[in-house]
Amino acid sequence: MAKYLLLKHYRGAPAAVNDVPMDQWAPEEITAHIQYMKDFATRLHETGEFVDERALAPEGTFVRYDGEGKPPVTDGPFAETKDLIAGWMVIDVDSYERAVELAGELSAAPGAGGKPIHEWLELRTLFGEPLIITE
Repeated sequence: MAKYLLLKHYRGAPAAVNDVPMDQWAPEEITAHIQYMKDFATRLHETGEFVDERALAPEGTFVRYDGEGKPPVTDGPFAETKDLIAGWMVIDVDSYERAVELAGELSAAPGAGGKPIHEWLELRTLFGEPLIITE
């Protein structure tokens, strides 16, 4: 089995078909979207294909080491992930084709008006195993 990362973007990807920003959705549309995501994750958990998922807060900071004895530097003249990445899901599936199939299904989450968003999701292969530190 291979692990894949599905990235949901605020911006930076091609525009979705139903491209209405979430802050303009009615509360029941947000609830329906979140329920779709929960139901999708539950189904993948039952098939053993779900690993983890998270939504990301819009606030965030880039941090960089700036040399011995100097404080870390924050931000910069570049797009920040807080502006780009809305959340992610990790799946563990038998094939790339299955990962594409599931990403396509996740892309159909409802948005404004209860219609599928048809958003673009970024599909990335995860390499290696998580680092586990034991003492």
